[in-house]
Amino acid sequence: MSRPFEILGLQQIAVGAASKEPLRKLWVDMLGLAPSGHFVSEKENVDEDIVLLGSGPFQVEVDLMQPLDPARSPRVDQPALNHVGLWVDNLALAVEWLTAQGVRFAPGGIRKGASGHDIAFLHPKANEAFPIAGAGVLIELVQAPPEVIAAYRRGV
Repeated sequence: MSRPFEILGLQQIAVGAASKEPLRKLWVDMLGLAPSGHFVSEKENVDEDIVLLGSGPFQVEVDLMQPLDPARSPRVDQPALNHVGLWVDNLALAVEWLTAQGVRFAPGGIRKGASGHDIAFLHPKANEAFPIAGAGVLIELVQAPPEVIAAYRRGV
């Protein structure tokens, strides 16, 4: 099976809790990841701190998330491992090809993510129309910038 795109590597993991404080205590204070940014979205019901692991083009973002309103959906803390993000070299081709193969995407299509990259989410659950999905895992495809694509292809 020939794919018109390549998954390059891990871009991010997102973890959630009712409060970000225990997450910051672990990931920043205990493990030493570097705080990098903050993102809030009423639509996505999320208050998120962005911390970084590693450096350069292979740097991995760890999103520490809590719901803005725990009484409404989506609940970014359920499940606690909210999603995994993967760098892709051509997001538009990946979405088109995967959809044609029967992969289910979450509503919203391709859009800007919290870090400014174009993103699309594979739905965690399959359905009759789209029998292939994340098998319980929400997977974010993230358009890699040119320098990340080049670094992964060089293996540096």
